[in-house]
Amino acid sequence: MNRKEALKKIAITAAGTSLLPGLVGATPMPSTLKGNINHSACQWCYDDIPLEKLCEAAKEIGIKSIDLLNSTQWPTAAQYGLTCAMAYAGDLGLRKGFNDASLHETLLKKYTEGLPKAADAGLKNVICFSGNSNGLSSKQGLENCARGLEPVLKIAAKYQITLSMELLNSKVDHIDYQCDHTAWGVILCEKLGVDNFKLLYDIYHMQIMEGDVISTITKNIKYISHFHTGGVPGRNEIDETQELFYPAVMRAIVKTGFHGYVAQEFIPSRTDKLASLKQAINICDV
Repeated sequence: MNRKEALKKIAITAAGTSLLPGLVGATPMPSTLKGNINHSACQWCYDDIPLEKLCEAAKEIGIKSIDLLNSTQWPTAAQYGLTCAMAYAGDLGLRKGFNDASLHETLLKKYTEGLPKAADAGLKNVICFSGNSNGLSSKQGLENCARGLEPVLKIAAKYQITLSMELLNSKVDHIDYQCDHTAWGVILCEKLGVDNFKLLYDIYHMQIMEGDVISTITKNIKYISHFHTGGVPGRNEIDETQELFYPAVMRAIVKTGFHGYVAQEFIPSRTDKLASLKQAINICDV
């Protein structure tokens, strides 16, 4: 299962949700981790593990967040003293996004409904997508995204929420996705010119598309709100079986002064998936 398939299983609901207090200001968890990296894990990579069990394991490991949860799932994370550092609150999936002008009204309605719920839950970061190009030029895609995002960002600012557009590869996993290079995302950030729009820099995806990960992160850190990981090639464990050396990448992130979250988004290839998750946290805990 890839993330696109997993998304189909998530019911993003507009129904109101009664949430437990303190979702973001979670109680510190006992851990031997160094504290230089705020660790998270993406739920969809462990879709066969009940969310309660994943949260329990995350807390034991020292993870502070479970990524990519919707409003029906936030309370479960809260029960375990965890936040959702990157939440779903209004998108239409990976392939339908702000580059499609015909979707702007629908997206505005969805985010208008979803952003207050995220704020009520104490969440600070919500994901969004460019969508597939479908023949749109890079320039037109940028213009459409900027026009569609502007009213949404005004609402997000009201609730002190940052909207983060994810950088995805269009070579292997998400053919035709438009926001597939850091430079494109940075131009969009500069075009919008607001503090509450940034990029979700997925290390796995950008290694595939452009490489030069450490230099790119260092140069563009002011536009980055969040990171995802994954082994290249294959999107499996981030250990010595793949080409990236994650300790060096993490040290570069720490050196920039980044205070956001790094979320594990690899697909475990081993039987003990939680052991792979713990290994990944230890690798990234520099």
